[in-house]
Amino acid sequence: MANVTQNSAPDTRFELIVNFWLHFRTNKGAVAALFFFLALVFIAVFAAFIAPHSPIEQYRDALLLPPAWTEGGNWSYVLGTDAVGRDILSRLIYGSQISLGIGVIVVSVALVVGVCLGLVAGTFRGWLETAIMRVMDIVLSFPSLLLALVLVAILGPSLLNAMIAIAIIQLPYYVRLTRASVISEMSREYVMAARVSGVGTVRLMFVTVLPNCMAPLIVQAALSFSTAILDAAALGFLGMGAQPPQPEWGTMLAEAREFILNAPWVMTFPGLAILTTVLAINLIGDGLRDALDPKLKRS
Repeated sequence: MANVTQNSAPDTRFELIVNFWLHFRTNKGAVAALFFFLALVFIAVFAAFIAPHSPIEQYRDALLLPPAWTEGGNWSYVLGTDAVGRDILSRLIYGSQISLGIGVIVVSVALVVGVCLGLVAGTFRGWLETAIMRVMDIVLSFPSLLLALVLVAILGPSLLNAMIAIAIIQLPYYVRLTRASVISEMSREYVMAARVSGVGTVRLMFVTVLPNCMAPLIVQAALSFSTAILDAAALGFLGMGAQPPQPEWGTMLAEAREFILNAPWVMTFPGLAILTTVLAINLIGDGLRDALDPKLKRS
């Protein structure tokens, strides 16, 4: 009997994964976006081997070269070069490391801190819940980009400070979502049974209740990933995020502003990189929502 009990948990997890994938794959757009995103992750991880040039090396004999397939292009620089002779393709490839890294770090910090605060607010209630939620309401009352600009202006323009600012403006969404889910789960019979059996508060919060609140948090994390990339690009474009010569996509757009008419490719390709990446992540988020929410699952 012990062996049957021990083996049932892995089998159940495997069945859940299979069931999730069966529902997720019905969303063709989400599946295509997932493969695109995995390819982007592969490019970011192996950027040093894929990029044909250094992202900061300047080729003075190749200033503002157009893409290779147009007149005057050079196949040594497939997507052309910028105003100081840096290879745009290489900068985009290395920029994927920065943009994806921003998404991972910002979402991880906001998720961990937000879940902890939401668990505390939803479990203990009272004055502690009121204090936490009023602070979150204050953060939400400011326009997100404006608040991020103020925070970066206080901390100083840098990529690290930009990530801190973006994590702070995303924090309320995780706190509110976790609190609402915890309050809903606290009235369930399994929670009451756990309390009666003497389960401690910390174990009740993180082991008993939290796993049942993860579905909406996973969807929120996926959607926040794209928001973090957009906000970082906006701060970089305004000169408050990543600083030159870092090949961050928003910074590349800022450097290309004055060449939008006579060398549009310098701005076009970083813009397309942001567009396709954010679109892919949003499509994945939609697919996760459909697969994880029983009310939205397709029959």
